Amino acid sequence: MPEMPEVEIVRRTLLPLTTRKTIKDVTIRWPKMIQNTDADTFRKTLNGQTIHDISRRGKFLIFHFDDYSVVSHLRMEGRYRVEEKIEPDPHTHLVFHFTDGTHLLYRDVRKFGTFHLFPKGEEFFAPPLSHLGPEPFSDAFTFAFLKEQLKKTSRLIKAVLLDQKVVVGLGNIYVDEVLFRSGIHPERKAQDLNDKEIEKLRAEIITTLKEAIDKGGSTVRSYVNSQGKKGTYQLQLFVYARNGEPCRICGRPIEKIKVAGRGTHFCSNCQH
Repeated sequence: MPEMPEVEIVRRTLLPLTTRKTIKDVTIRWPKMIQNTDADTFRKTLNGQTIHDISRRGKFLIFHFDDYSVVSHLRMEGRYRVEEKIEPDPHTHLVFHFTDGTHLLYRDVRKFGTFHLFPKGEEFFAPPLSHLGPEPFSDAFTFAFLKEQLKKTSRLIKAVLLDQKVVVGLGNIYVDEVLFRSGIHPERKAQDLNDKEIEKLRAEIITTLKEAIDKGGSTVRSYVNSQGKKGTYQLQLFVYARNGEPCRICGRPIEKIKVAGRGTHFCSNCQH
């Protein structure tokens, strides 16, 4: 599943390809992707609307039109591409047709992606965006905030960091990486972390995500950006998807267990 760094790279690569383009029509081949209205209303509402910007909130993309906003979640396999012509493809489920003759294609093998349509400005006050926690790069993501969130729960730290109400953008890959870099075992109870560990954790969340963005994200399975390029951050992952391989720090084999229902990679020597 694309996590915040991958979604941010998709945003950056889509911007020059789509901004100032006007919708001529929308083809919707899998109506269930349209969540808060019907497919016909979605199509008719966006006809004639121009894309002015694309922003990001957590793992969600927000397309800003003249009068409306579309919130897009890529989920596990969603991809965007801009093409001059449309080739037959059973996995392309939504197409924005532009007046300049180009097309923005949304391809999703698993059909898990979602689209929400809102009058401009209202998207932040309703699901799926209204329940999200702070951005990790924002002023709101302070030591005091993170400490408050951790101290009030007996959940395992892995589960807490996956919770988008605590901090947005972290998924399975980056939670495993952040916990390794912080020296924290994924089965520790969140409320048991001390102040030094919490500050280290906060710093590593910010640093890890920034580094991943700089490297174009992680292509562990199928992720590519909107220009078809793979990320390279996977080449420097410490633990994720490295089960049985030697730890880059101590040499002990990386272990894999299940925590919070997710496959979890860690080093039993480096994480406590």
